[in-house]
Formats: sequence, C-alpha cells, structure tokens
Amino acid sequence: MSESPNQAPARRALVTGGSGDIGGAVCRRLAADGLHVIVHANANLARAQSVVADIVAAGGSAEAIAFDVADGAATRGALDALLEAGPVQVVVNNAGVHDDAPMAGMSEVQWKRVIDVSLHGFFHVTQPLLLPMARKRWGRIVSVSSVAAVTGNRGQTNYAAAKAALHGASKSLAREMASRGITANVVAPGVIAGSMADEVFPAETIRQIVPAARPGTPDEVAALVAFLCSEQAGYINGQVIGINGGMG
Repeated sequence: MSESPNQAPARRALVTGGSGDIGGAVCRRLAADGLHVIVHANANLARAQSVVADIVAAGGSAEAIAFDVADGAATRGALDALLEAGPVQVVVNNAGVHDDAPMAGMSEVQWKRVIDVSLHGFFHVTQPLLLPMARKRWGRIVSVSSVAAVTGNRGQTNYAAAKAALHGASKSLAREMASRGITANVVAPGVIAGSMADEVFPAETIRQIVPAARPGTPDEVAALVAFLCSEQAGYINGQVIGINGGMG
C-alpha cells in the first residue's frame, strides 16, 4: 500500500506468532485499521507470507519475517534490521507454545521451552523497541496471555507460569513508560476456536466450562487487541483484560 506524498507513513506493528489463528486475525485487523503490519513466524515463513498476501489482497500493507523469539541474538538481529526503517510503535506479543503435562511428570525441557518462548520472548522482542518508541512519545504494547494464567489449569503449570509473568511485567512496564505516551496491556483469552482449541475441547466440554456455552473467535480477540492499540485506548494502561465468555 503506497502513501501519498503529503501523508505520513503508516505506523508499523509487529505481531509475533502472527501466522497462527489469533495472530493472523490480529494482523488482518491491524492492517484494516491502517497500520503496516510485520507478520512474524517462528520458522514457517510461508505461513506468515500467506497472511501478508491476504492483507495485501484486501488493500492493506504488510511484510513477513521469521525468527525464534526465544533466541535473543537472532531476535536482536532481526529487530535491528527493522529499526533501520524507523521505530516499530505497536507490538503484539502473541508468540507462545504449549507443552502440557502434570507437573509431577513434567520434564525440565518442557518447563523451560514454554517459558523461553512466552516470557523470555516478550523481553527479547519488546526491550529493543522501547527507546525508539519513546522518542516518538507514542506506543502500544499488547501481550496475549491466557485464562490459565488467571485461574490456573491442570497440566499447564509451565504455560500458566509463563503467561502470568507477562501480567506482572506489563504492569511494571506500564509504570515505566506511561509518561512517554506508551501503554502496556495484556489480553487473556479463554477457549478460542482454532486448530489448538478444537483438538483439546470437544463441544460438550465447552458447554460445561464456558458460561457463554461457545468458544470465542479469533476475530473477537483481534477486535480487543486492535482497540488497545488505538488512539482511543491511550488511558488504558497496565491492565489484564479477560476475553473468555465469563470463565473467570
């Protein structure tokens, strides 16, 4: 999407895990709102490029990028290249992995990999972008957590720990950056329709555990994320907002 000569360039948004169900919906929604979206994938660049193709076909602006958020050096290299074109003023930390097991039977590898992606990935991605963002005195940081981080969930001590850590980190970051016009918030989805949830939650289980008696949709999550990334949400800061059909 090209810009007219007297039109300011679109703000850039980086969405980690942007090739998944929720991430893809967030990317498409932010692009529809006029942002240039950087669609991130871990290794499968083709999936990110598919989301970019959807965005461009709809008249939006996007590009694809691939790196492992758990790898600090690789992430820094990728972000340094992005920052050469200017600040990234919207960041959606959506990357995350599951490796479920009861803690009594959980391996150290299972524990650390889940935390590496969700928590260390949050630091690796967000920290290098903060000072360029602060110099513009405007920024939006949204991290995607889970209802499991709020209520707990059997078999997910690693996942709940990693995501709950984002709550404290975001509340602290909000206090650090608020005077620079930067917000840091968390959205905590419940059962959201898509490949991951469809495997784990049969329809009858959803009716039992979700008061709304249905899964949420990726587009519903994307609408909340997009609002938190907007001008109108400038006074919402350091919050954890559930989107879970009444689960907790």
